[in-house]
Amino acid sequence: MVTAINKGEFKSKNNLIATYLIIGGLVIAAMMIFGILMLLAQGGVLDLPPAAFYQFLTIHGTGMVGGAALAASAVMWYFLSNYVELSKKVFKLNLILSLIGVVMVIIGVFSFKYASAWTFLYPLPALSGGAWGVTGALLYLVGMLILGVGFLLLYIDTGRAIIKKHGSLGKGLGWDVISGKRAEKDAPSPTVVASTMVTIVNVTALTAGATVLIMNIINVVNPAFTFDPLLAKNLTYAFGHIFANSIIYMGVIAVYEILPRYTNRPWKSNRPFLIAWTMSTAFTLVIYTHHMLMDSVMPKWMLIMGQVLSYANGLPVLVITAYGALMIVYKSGIKWDMASGLIFMSMFGWVVGVVPAIVDATIVVNHVMHNTKWVPGHFHMYMGLGAVVMIFGFIYYLSKVDSGLQTNGLDKVGFISYTLGIISVSVGFLISGAISTPRRWATHFPEWMAPAVFGAIGGVLAVLAVTIFIIHFIRYVKVRGTTGSDINEQKLA
Repeated sequence: MVTAINKGEFKSKNNLIATYLIIGGLVIAAMMIFGILMLLAQGGVLDLPPAAFYQFLTIHGTGMVGGAALAASAVMWYFLSNYVELSKKVFKLNLILSLIGVVMVIIGVFSFKYASAWTFLYPLPALSGGAWGVTGALLYLVGMLILGVGFLLLYIDTGRAIIKKHGSLGKGLGWDVISGKRAEKDAPSPTVVASTMVTIVNVTALTAGATVLIMNIINVVNPAFTFDPLLAKNLTYAFGHIFANSIIYMGVIAVYEILPRYTNRPWKSNRPFLIAWTMSTAFTLVIYTHHMLMDSVMPKWMLIMGQVLSYANGLPVLVITAYGALMIVYKSGIKWDMASGLIFMSMFGWVVGVVPAIVDATIVVNHVMHNTKWVPGHFHMYMGLGAVVMIFGFIYYLSKVDSGLQTNGLDKVGFISYTLGIISVSVGFLISGAISTPRRWATHFPEWMAPAVFGAIGGVLAVLAVTIFIIHFIRYVKVRGTTGSDINEQKLA
């Protein structure tokens, strides 16, 4: 029987998780709307001034990654807290700092017209050609820094907890099992392994991001302070690419935890699984260089490394997870519902989304395709049909086990609408890239407009679906019962 103290702890934990998920879901929905408006403008349907377009572009990229990261970190924290002792105070602090940072970014973009895109490539924040001033740049940059500090504290805490339980981050990745010093049966759980990987790469990414943000802030305040633009670009993409990539690695924890509960089959951390995660940890830290393939001044060995390791990074964890998901479901008698269906579909999105990414990581292709809409095509499929679906799958799982809330026909409509919508958005981008439509352009020639309109229609379907998902989760928050939630949590933990 669960004690009164444990009941209170479960209720407090789930309330905090729910807050993360609701905020993350609302941000994702809002950013989708900005995406639709930009596509309509590029398709000639909406008359949107270029200055407003680039403000939308800035908030869309920043907000989508930030909202998804916030929700995915809740997925990781929810399950990881069953294995190690995490600090709830740090988790709350990250939420508070994230909200402060978001407000600053929104004010900077919409009140002071800051519009550098999420990349804020030096020296653009300080040299806008009169498009925005010092105040807008500082609000955005400082807001991003505060956001980063919150997440950095969160990952430092997960690292602390893993080290306290397992002895080191290496053991959290199962290196002693890989080397044969410990038996496979004693290997850390898939949740701990994935969380260790995310901790390592994101502490690195956020440190790089904080460094380049601080340098940009100083440059905005004192233009006499300058630094190497190539170094700034490397730090920016080391931050942005790694942090965005980590969202799917946090989200995949839901796959490792939820599918075994539905199939009554354990997901074990065997040696191939541990080796795959170690490879992905190393590769994720360095493959951001495939964003630099058009920079001829980069060292050639780094560009070659960026291509080769980008190929390699798309395989180990993805293959072993997709194969594991198929095997754990095969002839299991699984009962499909919104949670299990979304979680399983996320594997499809991840697999399919990686393909155009690997194509773009080829140097000769990259020179032609990287500054086209091909890149957002792969990213929208990878994130929209992969990582974000994992988050929504977890939302439906949590609402079911924590309150017994059942789904209805509208939820199923949302499932179909979301799938068709994101596929349409992604295909629209990929077709645009294939016909050499440049990305980040506010206006298009008539020959480029049709795929943008097609993508906007898909975006409307996706927003309608996300609205259904969020309404379901809000219903969960209202109806969840203390006793039932604790009992279900205990049974499934």
